Amino acid sequence: MAGNSIGTIFSVTTWGESHGPALGVIIDGCPSNIPLSDKDIQKEVDRRKPVDPKISTTRHEKDKVQILSGVFDGKTTGTPISVVIFNDDMHSQDYEKNKNSFRPGHADFTYEMKYGIRDYRGGGRSSGRETVSRVIAGAIAGKVMKHLTKTRDLQIYGHTIQIGDVHADSYYTARKLDKKFIEKNLLRCANKDAFEKMYKIVEDVRKEGDSIGAVIEIIVENPPIGLGEPVFDKLEADLSHAFMSIGGVKGVEFGIGFEVAGLKGSENNDSMTANKKGEITFTSNNAGGIVGGISNGNPIIARLAIKPTPSIAKLQHTITSDGKITDIQVHGRHDACLAPRIIIIAEAMAKIVILDHILRARTI
Repeated sequence: MAGNSIGTIFSVTTWGESHGPALGVIIDGCPSNIPLSDKDIQKEVDRRKPVDPKISTTRHEKDKVQILSGVFDGKTTGTPISVVIFNDDMHSQDYEKNKNSFRPGHADFTYEMKYGIRDYRGGGRSSGRETVSRVIAGAIAGKVMKHLTKTRDLQIYGHTIQIGDVHADSYYTARKLDKKFIEKNLLRCANKDAFEKMYKIVEDVRKEGDSIGAVIEIIVENPPIGLGEPVFDKLEADLSHAFMSIGGVKGVEFGIGFEVAGLKGSENNDSMTANKKGEITFTSNNAGGIVGGISNGNPIIARLAIKPTPSIAKLQHTITSDGKITDIQVHGRHDACLAPRIIIIAEAMAKIVILDHILRARTI
């Protein structure tokens, strides 16, 4: 299986399966002399953990981070960084009953057709459990970015703007988002009224044995100007690749996204101006901070469409590995809505890509 790595200079390779003994990540290209400890990484990994059994999986892994290489005396050495966490709360027996049936919405069928073998215990490599390795890498990328961009207030964060038919403020409808509230609620929504309505939807669908889709928004504030390598490595192309590699993400748009289809050029273009000091600014940010594949200094805005969790207790029609028609109910421990946990993963992927492009820009 190829395709387990991302990045040009800051290269990230993840490994491990949902019900295997451990998962981890290997990072090559990390600059030396960057302060880094287990605690720096653990903080982000803990944000990914489920927090409420009413809406999240009840699988509770300790996810204790252990740095194996690449760090000495609390600083990166410039050599490959290897980090591991061990699984200790697997309920593999939950998957025995349906091990020969393909779960609708999962990678069971495609893995079987491609490789002729699959790990039926939670999906193995295709499980969302793999993303803990990405969060580890994102935490390291974030620490390096802070060290390299000391003069800029570079921040990367996400929030939920839609669950089901309930919408919350986005960057474009409320420029002053309540960032503090994002980390104070279980769905990572920036609006209290919307959160309460969203929470009820998620709680209700879980009671029905079902799940619900969502839209999240990822914002990169104060990015350096000049990130992105046209033609094939445009910044939004690399970010799209990173976001779409997350299981459950089915669509990505930047800036005002598909809304551009209904606009004239005079309405869509971000006009430019300059103050008395000669500093250039944009009067709007329809492009979402990226023009010609290169960051222009405006906030980078991306929205991700998240599908409903495919593991549901409702009866579904499927086939077995030997071609027999059957019904299936997927029991176990699953999120009723993926949005709040995917936000952490998407933030991590954005950090990995942004740092990679910062390092690439330093080679010019």
